[in-house]
Amino acid sequence: MDMVGAMPSDENKFLCVVGAREHSQYGQDACNKLIGGLKGYPIVIVSGLAIGIDSLAHEAALINDLKTVAFPGSGLSRGVLAPSSRIDLAERIVKSGGALLSPFDKWQRGDYWTFPARNRLMAGMSHATLIVEARRGSGTLLTAEYAAQFNRDILAIPGSIFSDLSYGPHMLIDRGATPITSSRDILDALGFPRLSSQENGQQSLGLKDEQLVKLSEVSLSPQEKQIVDRLRAESLTANDLIEKISIPSPLLSVLISELELRGVIVEKEGRYKLA
Repeated sequence: MDMVGAMPSDENKFLCVVGAREHSQYGQDACNKLIGGLKGYPIVIVSGLAIGIDSLAHEAALINDLKTVAFPGSGLSRGVLAPSSRIDLAERIVKSGGALLSPFDKWQRGDYWTFPARNRLMAGMSHATLIVEARRGSGTLLTAEYAAQFNRDILAIPGSIFSDLSYGPHMLIDRGATPITSSRDILDALGFPRLSSQENGQQSLGLKDEQLVKLSEVSLSPQEKQIVDRLRAESLTANDLIEKISIPSPLLSVLISELELRGVIVEKEGRYKLA
């Protein structure tokens, strides 16, 4: 096994996150929000560096200070790294303390057989595999099949009944996969104990207790403050916020999710407002 970077300790839980290359906005938002809710836990995000949900999972891990491990569908030489458009991401993964892993010769180019081989390794090294979105016959479902063969937990995010991207998650849930609707669902699946009753009480009050909201606002980052300041005046959709705030949309999605989790903002009928 060829490796660049540092392999995170086995004391961590490893979560494989995979999904569609041509994902929906819902899939992107769900991926960002769920991984954002894992911040502070000893969890390593494992994925395939591919365009789409895989890259979003790595990015969300980096933004939330989680270690991440990438399996490109090629060797690790810069000249053949697949996909080449993700070289910058690969370098940031290594710089953050994560790793790139490959079972191939370092000069092996991506081929029809290399991607299934790396999918098998991702599923095998992880305690659980989370499926975000997957069309019928996709490589994402192959990863889920490998996870089942290794007797690993399979987690799936329910999607819209009107989207073909929901085929995979719904099929897997029908076959016994755990439906995931919150970060807490993932933590439960990975065996992390729930918060104390006092902490649970504070968490459940997050969207209603004005004092907790004020405390959250005191510790806002400059970028989070931009979002809050915009929402003081009016409720806005995610697209409105992207247009009005000069923050890259992937980062903005993560910040919005964090503010929701902390009870600073709420979403209703597609629009965000202060809690």
